[in-house]
Amino acid sequence: MAYPTLTPSSTTNAIVLPVTGNVLDVATACPIGAYTGSEGFLSGAQAQVAYTYRKLGGDVLDIELSSSAVYANYEEACLEYSYIINTHQAKNVLSDFLGATTGTFAHDGSFKPDSPITASINLKYPRFEFSYATRVSDALSFDADAGGNQTLYSASFRVTGGVQDYDLQRIISASSDGNKDEGTGGSVDYAGLVGNNKVSIKRVYYKTAAAMWRFYGYYGGVGVVGNFQTYGQFADDSTFEVIPAWQNKLQAMAYEDNIYTRTSHFSYEISNNKLRLFPAPHSGSAGGLADKFWVAFSVKKDAWEEYDTAKIGIDGINNMNTAPFNNLPYDNINSIGKQWIRRFSLALSKETLGQIRSKFSTLPIPGESLTLNGPALISEGKEMQDKLREELKTTLDEMTYNKLMETDAELIENVGRIQAGIPLRIFVG
Repeated sequence: MAYPTLTPSSTTNAIVLPVTGNVLDVATACPIGAYTGSEGFLSGAQAQVAYTYRKLGGDVLDIELSSSAVYANYEEACLEYSYIINTHQAKNVLSDFLGATTGTFAHDGSFKPDSPITASINLKYPRFEFSYATRVSDALSFDADAGGNQTLYSASFRVTGGVQDYDLQRIISASSDGNKDEGTGGSVDYAGLVGNNKVSIKRVYYKTAAAMWRFYGYYGGVGVVGNFQTYGQFADDSTFEVIPAWQNKLQAMAYEDNIYTRTSHFSYEISNNKLRLFPAPHSGSAGGLADKFWVAFSVKKDAWEEYDTAKIGIDGINNMNTAPFNNLPYDNINSIGKQWIRRFSLALSKETLGQIRSKFSTLPIPGESLTLNGPALISEGKEMQDKLREELKTTLDEMTYNKLMETDAELIENVGRIQAGIPLRIFVG
């Protein structure tokens, strides 16, 4: 049986990658459109067509790719490079960005017009502020009565003769609800803030008008500086002894402890904000001056609630996701980055071509069949992508700010070793 004579309408492939691209076609071919506003990107995508054509042997064998596929792959390569670089920079600076203003983003990763922040923060070299460590230290400072960022409130209540137990939670909640301090009758600055929230009691104290006892004690030796072993104060004049500063600090702490414990005449226990005074107060105790006690306390707030008096970053950056990092501007990607993008785009085009050729593993021809290399191209493309990602990440890991400090320290140490081996000349005057 004779084969029929075929008369095809065309003897070439319908879609074949051309030698060069057309810059006018790039924008409409990019599915995300993240970089189509950059003339540099449009030119780079156009040049990528010729690069892909030559690397895949287009001058020997047809490449069943459209220019649009190459443009889209070039855009994806730019986005992948931006993703890896931004992740690296987040490792460097996230601690100093925590709590700062975040932004809002469009689907392509760019800032929205109404974003609170629109600057390319990922291109900045920030001040080191150790935001996370500062936030932790604020909490520790507050618990240690050394500062912090929580508000410390004060309330007072009157004691009843013979009564030891007082419910501070009830007293403070009632004062908050009624905006009236139980002890003084005045308004309170924590009105409406307590409700059913458990307050945190910091200290309990009372005030007297006996300032002489607070500052002088019964010896009257305010001018004496020295150590406690020689505190006899045998003369009325001041005596001085040269001692280290830390000893003065320890003396000051001991003096404060003495006031709050031994000389106050009262001690107390608190359990579940229930106060018990020792000894039980009596009418007119301490000359009638200890009939009213004061409480320093803070109001428990949820950890994610911002304070009314000052913004402390609760609504700001909390992790890499909210860092205001937009896509790296194409014009700010240097030659190193652009070469990585070219190679990654080529790897993506290999994978795309492999997918196309895998539609038909073999093509029948008269008396023979043609086997296509689709699976091999897919494998090569994916392997090349993985290697490029790993290469870039490995390089960036060696360039974190911590690594740079280690390198500088090693350099300084090596310089010192070299200088130590240089003979010193004898100076002749």
